This record gives sequence, structure tokens and C-alpha cells, in this order.
Amino acid sequence: MGARDMDVRRADAIADELEQLILTGSFEDGERLDEARLAARFGVSRTPVREALHKLGTSGLVEQMPRRGVFVRLPGAVDLMEMFELMAELEGACGRLAASRITAAGLASLRDASKACARAAEAGDPDAYFSENQRFHQLIYRHAANRYLEAEALRMQKRLKAYRRLQLHLRGRMDQSLDEHRAILRALEAGESETAAAALRAHVAVQGEKFQRLRATLGR
Repeated sequence: MGARDMDVRRADAIADELEQLILTGSFEDGERLDEARLAARFGVSRTPVREALHKLGTSGLVEQMPRRGVFVRLPGAVDLMEMFELMAELEGACGRLAASRITAAGLASLRDASKACARAAEAGDPDAYFSENQRFHQLIYRHAANRYLEAEALRMQKRLKAYRRLQLHLRGRMDQSLDEHRAILRALEAGESETAAAALRAHVAVQGEKFQRLRATLGR
């Protein structure tokens, strides 16, 4: 593995850890994130830290301010609720279209992703579950066969990534999510557009509710 590949892996790992630290209260809203201190904390050069902060910027957790640095930016409760509402409607639209447009190969890929989620849930690994969960949803976006809708769904998925990841750590959430995936898959297999749309909207709405409950527990 080359040095560049190692930096990318380090940046991904640092971004994931910083997500957790920000959302669980180790860094406050508005706090400046110093590259040098973070590099020392993680035992790396500034390069992977800089890339990790850039990744967090795309999800809206931090803001780069010219000549001032990088600062934590947490959305308020209303902002977050509205983002989850939008995500639910986008996913519902993807499900409605995918129910009539998904191919046999697409359904096979969805089944594989669902099985991978089940293995992660059985192993009690929320991070592995999240990775396969992203793949499951991205397949639905793709098989909606609408490039503009897919692009918007991917943009919002990236924006809500940190929050959707964290809620999977709640007790019982992975098993509940897996049941929701199975209902979505059944609706897509049956070509039931409205059922698929409703199942996806409910699935995302529950994620928002779970994260808000977790946020209240953490006192954020």
C-alpha cells in the first residue's frame, strides 16, 4: 500500500472518530479545531487531519473560515428535523420509482446488501452495518433511474451521514433497521410503488427520531 493510500485510510478513520467526538460532546458548537493539536492527538501528520476536516466539511459538521480556521458547526434541532424530513421524502420518491424500474440484477444486489446488513447486526458491529446500509440505500437511489433525484438523495445522504451512523449505536436499532429493510425489499420485489415509498419514508423518519432521542440523552 502506498503512502497516499495510507493517508486516505488515516483520514477516513480520523473523520469517523471526529464525527463521534463532535456528536457526543467532546467538541462544542463553534469550537475551533486546530490541525496541529489534532495531528498530535492522532499521532499523524497534518495531511490526513486536513483531509479528515475536509470530509467533515462536506457533511456540514465543520466550517472552514478563510484566515481563521475550521470550526465545529452543529445544526439546531429544527434544522436537523427539517433535513430528515427532506431525506425521508427523497427516499420515498426513490422507492416509488424503483418499484417499477428496478431490474432483476438490481433486486439481487439489494438482497446481497440486506444479507450483509444482517451479518453485521448479528456480529453487533454498527460500523459495518452502516457501511452496508449505505450501499442498500444507494442501490435504491440508482435503480430509481432518475439522475437528478439520485444526485439529490446522495447529497442529503452525505449531509446526514454522521447522524444516521450514530443512531445505529442505540440498543436494538440495528435489528429494527434490518426489519425495515426487509419490508422495503418486499415492496420493491412486489412492484408496490406506494408501499415502497411509505416504508422508506418511515424508515428515515425513525432514524431522525432515534437520533433526537440519543441527542437528548447526551444533553446536546
